[in-house]
Amino acid sequence: MTDRPGPSRQNEGELVPFPRLGPARNAAGLLNANLQLDQANPANLSWQSTKASVKERIAFLFNNEIMSDVIFSVGTENSTRQRIPAHKFVLCAGSVVFDRMFNGPLSSSVSEIELTDIEPQAFLVLLRFLYSDEVRIGPDTVIAALYTAKKYEVLPLEHHCVVYLKNNLTVSNAFTLLNQARFFDEEQLEELCWDVIDKSTPEAVECEGFFDITNELLCALLKRDTLRVSELKLFQAVKRWAEVDCERKEIEPISLNVRAVLGQALLLIRFPQMSLDDFAHHVAQSGVLTDKEVVSMFLYYSVNPKPEVPFPDSPRSVMTSRLLVANRFGTVETRWGYSGTSDRIRFATDKRIYVVGYGLYGSIHGKAEYEANIALINSASNQIITQNDTTFTCDGSPNTFRVYFKEVVEVKAKCQYIAAVTLKGPDSFYGTKGQRKVTIECPGLPGPEKVSFQFYYVTGNNNGTSVEDGQIAEILFFI
Repeated sequence: MTDRPGPSRQNEGELVPFPRLGPARNAAGLLNANLQLDQANPANLSWQSTKASVKERIAFLFNNEIMSDVIFSVGTENSTRQRIPAHKFVLCAGSVVFDRMFNGPLSSSVSEIELTDIEPQAFLVLLRFLYSDEVRIGPDTVIAALYTAKKYEVLPLEHHCVVYLKNNLTVSNAFTLLNQARFFDEEQLEELCWDVIDKSTPEAVECEGFFDITNELLCALLKRDTLRVSELKLFQAVKRWAEVDCERKEIEPISLNVRAVLGQALLLIRFPQMSLDDFAHHVAQSGVLTDKEVVSMFLYYSVNPKPEVPFPDSPRSVMTSRLLVANRFGTVETRWGYSGTSDRIRFATDKRIYVVGYGLYGSIHGKAEYEANIALINSASNQIITQNDTTFTCDGSPNTFRVYFKEVVEVKAKCQYIAAVTLKGPDSFYGTKGQRKVTIECPGLPGPEKVSFQFYYVTGNNNGTSVEDGQIAEILFFI
């Protein structure tokens, strides 16, 4: 038998032959050799073996040059340009737009694509979602991410962005998000923005986002019947918007220019809903209206029949689909007289509501006009929260006739308030069989499905009105 050769001796400078091994030992030796190479160069680590699932392996490739076959150069004028690696297979699997881009009849083999309308962070939000289903959006990235998701038709990410915006909608950002909702044609988000603006109009028109809206959106705002704000406050906010717009256009914010930038929006302000004092002291002296318009408005306040004016004269918050009525009487009788004393009734609700006015009975002697001072009083402090001097015309029927405050008033749940009306006019109808508790159904409206009113007697001078009988038949409100 021939002896097998022993191990070679290594002389200085002499190459030592690698021993012959079986298949298994060859594989183990190769693995050890590769591990030594990986340890020497971490970039060559066998990353696949460290990922337990396909999802983890695909996610590892996010923003990674390993096997990347396309580069995006991303950045707008306002952002630093960034080169982002990607993988066509992953992009095409998650976006029909990318699929058309890389596999459609007009596809290109260009290995680097320039995107000038997208911010790098928004594009990374999109890619992260395509690679891992992970959504990372925040106040600073959600709008840009929504734009990117829409551009590449990634509907699930678009849905996440819209839900985030809905959940973070506040008075302070309502106009900003409204702008974006209209731009992206997100009707549900737009309606939610309008609902917040309707309920908190005085606060919303003071926020920075209001001054960034377009004239078109300003006109849409002024056309709304559901704004809960006095017309004077609305005019003042619109005037400030116009002054800011003048500055944007680099023109002097004088009255003539304010009127010019407002354009059609000026004719949508409901000046007839202001009191004579408010109009005389704030609008007439602003210089925004022409002399002819000011004169026509003064005539509107002082003569009957009232002349036509170029401004809407219907009160806001009168959309019948949203206005609710708490009627406290069962039948109507005659007669009820007036001698300068206020009719009063105390009430509380189990939910927060917004009171806009009252429904009152009119004359038993045919057509007549009443002068009315209407007020809402805090029962605990006896302080007047709001009041309005107004008039209403009745037709001699036992129906109720509505009078409104200048602005909508919040009524807190479980707090007591006094509805007060001082009328000057002929004897009227009045209500009987009054109810102590009235529950109003509110189906199809945002908020509670039912609102309950509890009515109480007011001691002292109340012109005879009580829970059972009297005036102030209806409380008009929104939820």
